[in-house]
Amino acid sequence: MTPDRLVIRAGRALIEGSFRPAAIVVEGGRIADVLDVRARVAGANASLVPDDAVLLPGLVDSHVHVNEPGRTEWEGFRSATLAAAAGGVTTIVDMPLNSIPATTTTAALAVKRAAAAPSAFVDVGFWGGAVPENLGTLDALHDAGVHGFKCFLSPSGVDEFGHLDRVQLAAAMEEIAAIGSRLIVHAEDPALLHDAGALGRGYDAFLASRPAASEASAIGAVIAEARRTGARAHILHLSDGHSLPAIRAAKAEGVALTVETCPHYLTIAAEEIPDGASEFKCCPPIREAANRDLLWQGIVDGTIDAIVSDHSPSTVDLKRSGGGDFGLAWGGIAGLQVGLSAVWTEARGRGIPLEAILPLYTTGPARVAGLVGAGVIEVGAVAHLTVFGVDDPLEIRAEELLHRNPITAYDRRRLTGRVRRTWLHGTTVYDVTEGGAGEAPHFRGAPSGRLLSAREGVRA
Repeated sequence: MTPDRLVIRAGRALIEGSFRPAAIVVEGGRIADVLDVRARVAGANASLVPDDAVLLPGLVDSHVHVNEPGRTEWEGFRSATLAAAAGGVTTIVDMPLNSIPATTTTAALAVKRAAAAPSAFVDVGFWGGAVPENLGTLDALHDAGVHGFKCFLSPSGVDEFGHLDRVQLAAAMEEIAAIGSRLIVHAEDPALLHDAGALGRGYDAFLASRPAASEASAIGAVIAEARRTGARAHILHLSDGHSLPAIRAAKAEGVALTVETCPHYLTIAAEEIPDGASEFKCCPPIREAANRDLLWQGIVDGTIDAIVSDHSPSTVDLKRSGGGDFGLAWGGIAGLQVGLSAVWTEARGRGIPLEAILPLYTTGPARVAGLVGAGVIEVGAVAHLTVFGVDDPLEIRAEELLHRNPITAYDRRRLTGRVRRTWLHGTTVYDVTEGGAGEAPHFRGAPSGRLLSAREGVRA
């Protein structure tokens, strides 16, 4: 149960974008006060953040493929949300594919919510899907509480989630504008892709099959339609750093546009990927080191709004399809648990302070998904909090991560920074200092995550 009153004292707590000493008072699952670190709080249980760690708001990941129901052998709500909490993520927003049924109808949303309700260790919201078959009826899903609508401009890889052509994109944008929602877009132009079938074990052939020009063309189309209709649009998983000037210009013009990138684009370079290492396959692809530098410029100058996992796991057999042939293997990076550590390791090496990247893990993705009051430490906010050991060494071992299948592009990488503790609604759900043997030794209690609805604010 949530304690009646809890006070968490930290020498460095992230408040209004910077670190300062504070005592965070929690009552009823929300932050009741933010006081001087030395303030006395009567009748409260106490927790002290060690001096070598920082207190952060719970992270928000607005791009997670849970896959349950229908492809639960790939991932499920229990395993995904365990991994999230261990990575300091207290709110996820689930993508409308690759589950069966896809979340393109209100009936499918009800099935998805029923699957999530008994199993979630963190709070869960839901994106709807915009596909050719449901255009003109998106208002029903909007009224049912999805946070917005995802579409593909190129084939999604699964038959039950078709992509939109340019005429359908225009129609979807008009509909999105009319109902006051947002369209989040997998932006690759199919006319410029040529990766059907076997490509071999070398990464260069796969990279050439999905050129940056495909992203640039699709992003240009999204910008044009957002400008024309006034609809809110969001570019998913940007991998092409050369598209940032167009995005930057559209934002300066007042187009309602946001953009995200992912840890794998910021921390891995194409030149590092070995032959046959299909755990690195994702779409759009991980590009060269010089391109990665451009993405980091977009982080530093504020063009990029969010860093999210695009956690898109599958079974090991699918990831290894074709014996490591990059054309035949399933695409998707499993990284929900390790994103902050990976990006902090890279940022630190570039001389970028931790507080510069944290908004992209908290308030940035919260704004993308319309989550009011998430990702902040302030009075009235939900008491989602995490302790991050900024100097802790962390070696990633795929078999020890909590997502369902033991394969990840981060396997055996040596990182700096580790989540030590996570509170959900003021209750500790993850703590590395406690626990024993078992499936999830550092977790406490039963799943207590709540299902979110955009129609009812942050909390359903």
